[in-house]
Amino acid sequence: MALVTGLWASKTLALAHELDLFTHLSGTAGITIEACAAHYRIAHRPAEMLLTACAALRLLERHGEHYGNTPLAETYLVRGRPLYFGGWIAMADRREYPAWLHLKEALHSNRPLTWDPDRQASLFDGEDPALVATFWEAMYALSITTADVLADSVDLSGVTRLLDVGGGGGANDIALCRRHSHLRATVFDLPFVCALTRPKIEQAGLSDRIDLAEGDFFADAALPDGHDAILLSKILLDWKESDCLTILHKCFTALPPGGQIVVTDLFVDDNKDGPVDAALMSLNMLIETWGRNYTAAEYRSWLAAVGFTGLQTIRFEAPAANGAVVGHKPETNTTFRVS
Repeated sequence: MALVTGLWASKTLALAHELDLFTHLSGTAGITIEACAAHYRIAHRPAEMLLTACAALRLLERHGEHYGNTPLAETYLVRGRPLYFGGWIAMADRREYPAWLHLKEALHSNRPLTWDPDRQASLFDGEDPALVATFWEAMYALSITTADVLADSVDLSGVTRLLDVGGGGGANDIALCRRHSHLRATVFDLPFVCALTRPKIEQAGLSDRIDLAEGDFFADAALPDGHDAILLSKILLDWKESDCLTILHKCFTALPPGGQIVVTDLFVDDNKDGPVDAALMSLNMLIETWGRNYTAAEYRSWLAAVGFTGLQTIRFEAPAANGAVVGHKPETNTTFRVS
């Protein structure tokens, strides 16, 4: 029953967020059913049902006749908060939920459903600019809630220059630069993504330490050099295995001998029977991309094939990732062939 009604809970959250209910309640003594009905110009019955459902989901709490934000809602669902998660909620509601209702079609066609590969070169080609902006706001929301955990888990104390490949939003770079005062970072991404990322970096007050490099890791012959570490955060799951190897080979080439690579993602278990969040995110890749969520063992094998050594898997728990695979380019530069 909980599985069947999961959509009900997610749509309740999405609607409350769309109505800006949590932002409206922030800093107030709460709202009564009557005041909610008046504010949204709806009848008493649906107002009562919405507030009751949000309270049952622990998004709101009731004090007497008033419903107010729980600490969870106040932290993640109020616009302007540092860990605001609403971008992901809006993107899932507008872009992904409709495609999930046609999951059987994706299963049989083995093609993305949120965009048309016959007409579009990528999932961003020809998209509504507002929806594209929502997508990247969602990516930032996912990353910012995970970035501090990554900073706690992966040792970058010896790194001075980090290249964040496909690091649109800059959330990881902001968290890592705040953690390591000696670190400088470069976000490498498509031009329009860099334009959307710049305000995030400026708001964080880190424009003097985080640079933006426009490019395309498939179209460009090489990645920017001059960095002693490369981060791939939730990037490779978008692509098929051959594309992942192409990206990893370019990372290997861009690093100096002794350079470090960090691949962080929501890993499927090596025996491929869980965990639930990674397995369901992998199905989400079926409707969104040509990739899937891979195992840590798969990443280690690809990194080894490209030439990285000293491979280590670090496990942690965060909303958008559950671990990282870390490797190093040998001090003696060796050329590997990628098939």
